[in-house]
Amino acid sequence: MGAGRGTPCRRSAGRTLLSFTLGSLNVLGSIITVFITLVFNVRPLVLLAFATVYVVWGSTYLAIRFGIETIPPFFMAGVRFCIGGSLFIGWAIARGAKLPSNSLWRSAALVGVLMVAGGTGGVTWSEQFVPSGLTALLIAMVPLWIVLIDWARPGGSNPGSTVFFGLVIGLAGMTLLVNPVAVGGVREINPVGALALVFATLSWATGSVYSRHARQSSSQTITVGMQMVSGGVTLLCMSTISGELSQVDLARISWRSVMAVAYLIGPGSLAYAAYLFLLRASTPTKAATYAYVNPIIALVLGAVIGGEQVSAWTLLCSAVIITGVVVIVTAKGRAVSS
Repeated sequence: MGAGRGTPCRRSAGRTLLSFTLGSLNVLGSIITVFITLVFNVRPLVLLAFATVYVVWGSTYLAIRFGIETIPPFFMAGVRFCIGGSLFIGWAIARGAKLPSNSLWRSAALVGVLMVAGGTGGVTWSEQFVPSGLTALLIAMVPLWIVLIDWARPGGSNPGSTVFFGLVIGLAGMTLLVNPVAVGGVREINPVGALALVFATLSWATGSVYSRHARQSSSQTITVGMQMVSGGVTLLCMSTISGELSQVDLARISWRSVMAVAYLIGPGSLAYAAYLFLLRASTPTKAATYAYVNPIIALVLGAVIGGEQVSAWTLLCSAVIITGVVVIVTAKGRAVSS
């Protein structure tokens, strides 16, 4: 594959950097765990799910970027979710679960098309054109979409002024944090990529609300697998229709892209399962607060791996974002399992 062997000095430096990165994420994870414990006051399983979604998904933006360096985006995402979903289904069957009925498959397929293909697939494709800062800003639209969709649906409830206030605070912090002019000096944004990201967030939010109320298998593991496989197959179809398959050259795929895809299949899939669990164990609005925290995780990774500086202004904006999250998760709402 594309990447060759590095010198012993480079390999040693790489191992040191990897160890430092993992150590930093471990410390950051501990801080987030304490934060969630104090604010959410939830049982351990829900706490673990929030920590997984907050930390792991914050690192997947970098993994996606590495993956699409040498692999076409729809094809990469399709392979990722087909393999990950198959592993979930296989694990569930090995533990005695039975394949659900056709009606449950249809329900899972709709969620997979909306969240996996439309949501994550849209983000993956957009990262070819849109700067990371603007990507993070537009992903922060997810909680707002979820609040509005959940409010507008039949039987939906008014989230209350406090939740809207928290959303405004969070979006304000995100705007200050990832101002396109301030991040990399980028002033011109690819409109097609930005529009695709808006569509991706809307598709993800719609799937999130639908998933909470849709009929599902008694096995959460097999439900996750069905959604991932359905979305993955859809992405592979999109890859075929768009002509991406003709661009796949196995000889040019780098080891960095391969390792990135492996990371997305492993920890990335577990984070997706944790998010689906939170949609039912908490509320869609609270589960979607990952969109405010993930960019902060991405900043830490950028500082550790990319050598980027984290300024006092960045820390201040991060504090504003966390304030918005606190307002949302402590608001009086329809929390189910606390």
